[in-house]
Amino acid sequence: MTRAFVFPGQGSQAVGMGRDLAEAFPVARLVFEEVDDALGQRLTRLMFEGPEADLTLTENAQPALLAVSVAVARVVEAELGRPLSSMGALVAGHSLGEYSALAAAGSFALADAARLLQLRGRSMQKAVPVGVGAMAALLGLDVEQAQAVAAEAAQGEVCDAANDNAPGQVVVSGHRTAVERALKIAAEKGARRSILLPVSAPFHCALMAPAAEVMAEALEGVTMAPPTLPLIANVTAAAASDPETIRRQLVEQVTAMVRWRESVLAMKAAGIETVVELGAGKVLSGLVRRIDRELASQAAGGPAEIEAFLKTV
Repeated sequence: MTRAFVFPGQGSQAVGMGRDLAEAFPVARLVFEEVDDALGQRLTRLMFEGPEADLTLTENAQPALLAVSVAVARVVEAELGRPLSSMGALVAGHSLGEYSALAAAGSFALADAARLLQLRGRSMQKAVPVGVGAMAALLGLDVEQAQAVAAEAAQGEVCDAANDNAPGQVVVSGHRTAVERALKIAAEKGARRSILLPVSAPFHCALMAPAAEVMAEALEGVTMAPPTLPLIANVTAAAASDPETIRRQLVEQVTAMVRWRESVLAMKAAGIETVVELGAGKVLSGLVRRIDRELASQAAGGPAEIEAFLKTV
């Protein structure tokens, strides 16, 4: 079977994440120690024990999710005694998950990826004062309908389609007042339901331009190798392996829409039969089932799930 490995984004974090991995696998403990050292903080303790409010902070959640995803990838490699590239054909990640995918595929050193994500989280939070921005999920509208809603709601402010997650699940992002207008317009256009999301900043919209500038400078200073598996990029929903192309796409990704639905369809078109989510939670494996029921999907985040996955390889 032809596999793709996918890596979750923000929202998949939870207090206790990674603890069972650390208890079961020495290689996972080494990953967590490396991330702690890179950041100069006890991120692992925050992951294991909370408090949840601190773990949810964007600058903590992003490197924490990276740590769990890379730990799972390295456990799989250690248990089978071979690299991830021998088990799959593609990698992809949802938003920050692209950094996890690239670290797992050897494009970034783990310490560099952790520092980049901490900076990415901080710069995204600083780009827009708390309360000025918002994000909302528009359920029951396709991406073209959601983009039309966002354009009508903007009225001189920013309101962009931020995530095309699955059929009938599109997220818009921008100024809070514009996003609130989008909720009303979406209801008039036949949305099944529209809800404000509990996020600390309006990600993946034009308001994130200051964060994109910060990441452009930071990424220029980091060494990147070609990933051992091609990356299906969020901004293009197409495969990329050239480090300079990926570097540019990671900058664009800060303000651009995450084209996740299209990315999964691109995996299928490339011959992928099974999508395996490595890391915390099961969000992406659930979305895969909504996008295309012919694709098999499974999540590998804890020891039992990893054991089940290993039996399929």
